[in-house]
Amino acid sequence: MSAIRSQNVDMTVGSPTGHLIRFAIPMLIGNLFQQLYNLVDSVIVGRYVGADALAAVGATGSVTFLFFALCNGIGSGGGIVASQYFGMGDDTNVRKTITNTAYIMLVMSVIVGGIAYLLSSPILRFLATPESILADALSYMRLQCLGLVFVALYNYAASMLRALGDSRTPLYFLIISCLINVVLDVFFVYNLSMGVFGAALATVISQFLSGAACLIFAFKTNEYFKLRRDDLKPDRNISVKAIKLGVPLSMQFALIAVSCMALQRVVNGYGEVAVAAFTATSRVEQVIHQPYQTLGASLSTFSGQNYGAKKNERVLTGFCKSLVMMVVFSLLMLPTMQYGGHAIVRIFVDDEAVIEMGAKALQLTSYFYVALGMIYVVRGVLNGVGDAVFALENGIAEVIGRFIFPVAFTMIPACGVWGIWWSVGATWTISGGTALIRYIRYGKRIGIRGSAVTSQHI
Repeated sequence: MSAIRSQNVDMTVGSPTGHLIRFAIPMLIGNLFQQLYNLVDSVIVGRYVGADALAAVGATGSVTFLFFALCNGIGSGGGIVASQYFGMGDDTNVRKTITNTAYIMLVMSVIVGGIAYLLSSPILRFLATPESILADALSYMRLQCLGLVFVALYNYAASMLRALGDSRTPLYFLIISCLINVVLDVFFVYNLSMGVFGAALATVISQFLSGAACLIFAFKTNEYFKLRRDDLKPDRNISVKAIKLGVPLSMQFALIAVSCMALQRVVNGYGEVAVAAFTATSRVEQVIHQPYQTLGASLSTFSGQNYGAKKNERVLTGFCKSLVMMVVFSLLMLPTMQYGGHAIVRIFVDDEAVIEMGAKALQLTSYFYVALGMIYVVRGVLNGVGDAVFALENGIAEVIGRFIFPVAFTMIPACGVWGIWWSVGATWTISGGTALIRYIRYGKRIGIRGSAVTSQHI
């Protein structure tokens, strides 16, 4: 093994389970800290400003996710390309992928951030955001849109490092950034009484520090980031590959975001209590998503490297091990939500009506965690081997679910407002089932039936 590769983690040899766990744990910690951006905003705003302010923050979540997704999907596509080249041992093209992905991410973040800022008001009004929270929601969203380039900066650096098997470096800087975010949140919101704008400002500053520090450190310490003049030249072939894989991922995330916006519109129609309860449960579920998301990302890197190395039996082994870990976690979380829902929602707000609604909602959705986990595990393995069709297919399934189910369930008299959360569980079930079907159809190509991959590597 060359010196340049010894600084990173080669997942094509050694225990698949060991690689998945060792890679996933630092990334899980990092993702949980990243979720603290939203959690801290919600807790501090809900506690120090009020339930309406918490609802204002929550009303923007699906919209900002839409614009973030358009950029981050490209970064994920570049990471897949880099991991496959790494598995092949093609160090030159790994460096070129790092460079070309950066060019694409920069252009995308500037364009999308500008468009998002201009469309903030019309979108929030289209979503029927209650007038009582509209001004705060608009203030929070616009500042988040201006900070989109900083979100892209961190996700780009993290995606490239993780593609090389390094999940620790992004973690270290994210933890520091998150601690800064907590301090700034308290200072801006509590001490300076800046409300939701202060919460958004704290998040943007923290994201900038996290991204810039992570990237600078990578350039100074990781040999793949020590680029030569030839590596800086735009490479059409690599850019096309990154875009080819990244655009379907962006579209998948964007479709999910659009479907979340449709769901948010239904929620907004039930008033501030429902919006605040939905915001609290969404924040909790974002945390629940993290182990699944981390496992999927770990499996994606593992699958990409082994697919590049033509070790397809290891891809199948990694998938099976990931399924077991996913089911175990889902079963552990079920009693937590059944018996701890009130205490969890009370962290965000002290309004008893919101707490009661949020706790019952968490109990309801916890029954569907296995379906949720299935989405991430299948997404990880298929993204890793470069199945671009799956991303779009799965995104469409989520859109259909979130457009149809919220309206259908809330129209049932026995469901009413609870149809909001029934629709969440139903959407996870449809998406998880669609993902599993796609995996079975793609089985021969990724070794699920013991046969070799027939598609060509990049």
